[in-house]
Amino acid sequence: MTTYNVGVIVGSISSTSINRRLAKALTKLAPQADLELTEIPIAPLPFYSADNDASIPAEAAEFKAAVEKADGVIIVTPEYNRSVPGVLKNALDTASRPWGDNSFAGKPSAVIGISIGAVGTAVAQQHLRSILSFLASPELSQPEGYLQLTEGLIDDDGTVTNESTSEFLLSWLKAVHAHVAKNLAAAS
Repeated sequence: MTTYNVGVIVGSISSTSINRRLAKALTKLAPQADLELTEIPIAPLPFYSADNDASIPAEAAEFKAAVEKADGVIIVTPEYNRSVPGVLKNALDTASRPWGDNSFAGKPSAVIGISIGAVGTAVAQQHLRSILSFLASPELSQPEGYLQLTEGLIDDDGTVTNESTSEFLLSWLKAVHAHVAKNLAAAS
């Protein structure tokens, strides 16, 4: 089976982000789903401004190139005030500009997230799916990935301590693999 290189965007820049912990868990499980995950960092990105469209800042150009190089993108998002974090929205705006140079166009994507609340990141993911639709990024619609963090569920190094959670994440990653394969085949 083909191994796909998938970029991972963590929607939080916090050093204690539980979504970063989830991204580490996905990265550890990914080889079992024939995926190689690489984080595409968003912290260095300047605020998007159309004033820079004629001369894109180096950090923005590097970010856009990393998205374009990946076979697909996983976005691991927290929920801030019932939506996506501002830093994540900024990254998506940066990747989609200047007009006509959208790095997400045709790029297979999948979203997942974890929170301390029982509803996970459901509302943020709905907003994110709306944004990705506008960016013409084919999205993995099922299975959805809303997780609730419980004490010790995912260690700081990304080890998942609950077998059923680990199995779910692996099945989700296998669905990401199939989604990427389908979309890359359709594009060729």
